Amino acid sequence: MTAPGVRLPTRVRDWRLMGRTARLVLAAPGYAALAVVAAGAATTLFVLSQNLPLVGDVLVGGALPLWSRLRVFVGLFRSFALHTFAVLALVGVLTGVDVAMVTYHLREHRVTLAESGGSVVGVVLGTLGAGCAACGSAVLAGVLGLLGAGGLLTLLPLDGLEFALLALAALVLSIHWLADGMRGGEVRGCPVELQ
Repeated sequence: MTAPGVRLPTRVRDWRLMGRTARLVLAAPGYAALAVVAAGAATTLFVLSQNLPLVGDVLVGGALPLWSRLRVFVGLFRSFALHTFAVLALVGVLTGVDVAMVTYHLREHRVTLAESGGSVVGVVLGTLGAGCAACGSAVLAGVLGLLGAGGLLTLLPLDGLEFALLALAALVLSIHWLADGMRGGEVRGCPVELQ
């Protein structure tokens, strides 16, 4: 059940609109570069957030030579199961596309942050949601542990990958609503109103 005026990408033409809009935005070299940088930064942030003690002790504060630190850094990316890394990489790519589309939308329509308060809140929440998905069950285990329910996470069939899949859904919805909002030169955005 969706709120009135909130459309979900359920038709083929919705997916085509998303692809066409993303392709048009990313055809501009500046926005393509922004998407690549945002995707790389998001994926790196997600991977590094998985093992903060190692990052702090070895990569940042360790006495290893630079070459060894780089090997540890690259090893962090290879420490995931293939399906987990594929989902995290897809979250990173969609985050890059989303950031490029939001930037395009704000710049081309000369929308200020004050005028697009709901959209900015949506971008921030989407970014936080993607970040939480990368941490998977680790963050949620801490929160649920405070409530005495940490053991419930062991019952999840995908070992916390469910949160990354939720982030994928949130990013797809964000891209859909941006593409729908940019159609025909109209300035619309996220249909979810925050009161």
